[in-house]
Amino acid sequence: MKHFFCLLFLVGLKITAQQITVEKIWKKYEYYPKGVEDFKSMKDGEHYSRIGEDGSILIYKLMDANDKGEVLVNKNSLVYNDSIIAYEDYEFNSDETKVLFMTNIKPIYRRSYTAIYYLYDIKTKQLVPLDDKHKPQTLAEYSPDGKSVSFIHGNDIFVKELATGKTIKLTEDGKRNKIINGTSDWVYEEEFGITKAYAWSPDSKWISFLRFNEKEVKEFNLTYYKGLYPEEYKYKYPKAGEDNSEVTAHLINVQKKSITPINLGEYEYIPRLSWAGNANKLVLLTLNRHQNHLKYHLIDLTAKKMTQKIFYEETSTTYVEIDNNLLVLKDGNTILRTSEMDGYNHIYQLDFNGKSIQITKGNWDVIDLYGIDELSNTVYYSSAEVSPMVKTIHSIQRDGANKTIVSKSIGWNDASFTSGFKYMVLTHSQANNPPVYSLMKNDGGFVRILEDNEELNRTLSTLTLSKKEFITFNVNGNTLNAWIMKPANFNAANKYPVYMTLYGGPGHNEVVDAWDNADYMYHQLLTQKGYIVICIEPRGTLYRGAAFKKSTYLQLGKLETEDLIATAKEIQGFPYVDPQRIGVMGWSYGGFMASLAITKGADVFKMAIAVAPVTNWRNYDNIYTERFMRTPKENPDGYDANSPVNFVNLFKGKFLLIHGSADDNVHYQNSMELVNAMVKAHKQFDLFIYPNRNHGIYGGNTRNHLFSMMLNFIEKNL
Repeated sequence: MKHFFCLLFLVGLKITAQQITVEKIWKKYEYYPKGVEDFKSMKDGEHYSRIGEDGSILIYKLMDANDKGEVLVNKNSLVYNDSIIAYEDYEFNSDETKVLFMTNIKPIYRRSYTAIYYLYDIKTKQLVPLDDKHKPQTLAEYSPDGKSVSFIHGNDIFVKELATGKTIKLTEDGKRNKIINGTSDWVYEEEFGITKAYAWSPDSKWISFLRFNEKEVKEFNLTYYKGLYPEEYKYKYPKAGEDNSEVTAHLINVQKKSITPINLGEYEYIPRLSWAGNANKLVLLTLNRHQNHLKYHLIDLTAKKMTQKIFYEETSTTYVEIDNNLLVLKDGNTILRTSEMDGYNHIYQLDFNGKSIQITKGNWDVIDLYGIDELSNTVYYSSAEVSPMVKTIHSIQRDGANKTIVSKSIGWNDASFTSGFKYMVLTHSQANNPPVYSLMKNDGGFVRILEDNEELNRTLSTLTLSKKEFITFNVNGNTLNAWIMKPANFNAANKYPVYMTLYGGPGHNEVVDAWDNADYMYHQLLTQKGYIVICIEPRGTLYRGAAFKKSTYLQLGKLETEDLIATAKEIQGFPYVDPQRIGVMGWSYGGFMASLAITKGADVFKMAIAVAPVTNWRNYDNIYTERFMRTPKENPDGYDANSPVNFVNLFKGKFLLIHGSADDNVHYQNSMELVNAMVKAHKQFDLFIYPNRNHGIYGGNTRNHLFSMMLNFIEKNL
């Protein structure tokens, strides 16, 4: 009897140890998968490099799973001022004879950063700083001929001549919050996804760059609480309807150090610039303020006299999507691009005479255009052809023939191709299975596993996990994709509370057959606590064609909220759901949706959590907001009819509002405006502010604290 009691006690201890906790997710990081982030393909397409355990750079043969690696750069040779530098990343020049090492990397915004760069010659083993006088730097790169290194410092463009060691300043007017040369302003970085706004010509004689005159853009102040007196940080942030930076394109003759402006006519934005691979031909894209008229400009420097023309235009009744899918081919006369002009996102070939040929076709969206093997004229891309929830990798000939599926497994697939497109690193995951990284041939032939996350799978096998299942809801005349997670010990005779989570906005989908990292484990924790978790994809989301995505045009929040409320009402009718206990949570655009749910949908939702929400689209940046809403002056009803601040009189239930005080993206001002509206309407709610945290609200114990607080709020109020 005594031994039986001990056995039960030990089993109890084991069960307790296997419970998911917020601390295990967000502090101990017990459930995070491993990746292959430091895998770098070499130029020959047959080798790759990785950082070894001692910090040296090793080179490996792609096809040899047993290759132990050959030292390419010994860490002990990376000595400057009698100390080995502690580098964080590295890049090769074009012929892989030199290395650019990055140290002291410090983020600025979401994509931008500064660093201290060092130059290393593999043959001579000489290590020198990029420039001790002008540091920190950003966006440093070798010229194509390997004779120079360009970089940005103080909003100006510099070039260091390697033969002489001399640093030359190519622009002179850079000044913070005034003029930016060669990199982008905040709103271009956030909404067009670019920070590098300069590029070398193929012959290394020219540098094209964008110049941002942001003098007329209004400043926004962020307050940092770090000492006795708070610090103020000011940066340019153009809100909806407000002035943008005046952006102009220029060419630098590197040898003469002369700058030539490029006259592009009338436009508001220059979202992309790219040189042809083998010729001094520059492609620039311009866009009007409404973002519904896109122009392709060609600047040709191959003759004695520069020529330029607009060789293609695209218009839309809503907006033209700008993405990273602009590839200028080595023939110097052709580009590959993606467009939604036929109602779905597809790949087109476009030559510099304006002739366009559609390569992919069908009632499905291309997701990524990875590139082209120009020797075989094979184009590689990913698509949602199987389902909006499934991503597959394909190849197709440039003339549209021989379309082949390259990824063999259903789920979410992504690919990173090696130089020459002979091989790819294929990432595959599913909603209930962590990612596996495999080295594959370009036709999908298996070579070997690079990382299978077996250690994480062993950890997960000790847990009692719920299965994420995909379902649909038929509401408001549309079939909406969704997933559901029920408690592992689910009993249909019981009544369960429901926790709904969503993003719901353009540009990001949540209902996909992919591993969702920490969020997946947090939702498992909620099912462990007895909650059903559901996520839906309302109108306005991706991978279902342009009509579905753009149905929310001029009225962000309207149709999405209608879909959310209608879905919640459907859920109320499930026999195993407690109809009085439905809650919702969202972050960023999802926070906007959660705020509308607890106001416009207050009769349905008992509880809502909004993290870093937009509460009034007048507060958000103009490139994003005007793309979908036009300006407040043109569309005042669209702004007002779906701003949560205007519907607080409908509020009831429990509401937790969370924001980072240093959010440079969705300003803390949004929550303050909602607070004022709630106070004026005499509505009680909960508020928590994270000092000095940005839109991601992370760092140190922050995420552990945040999700613990949200869990406590859910358990108390749902």
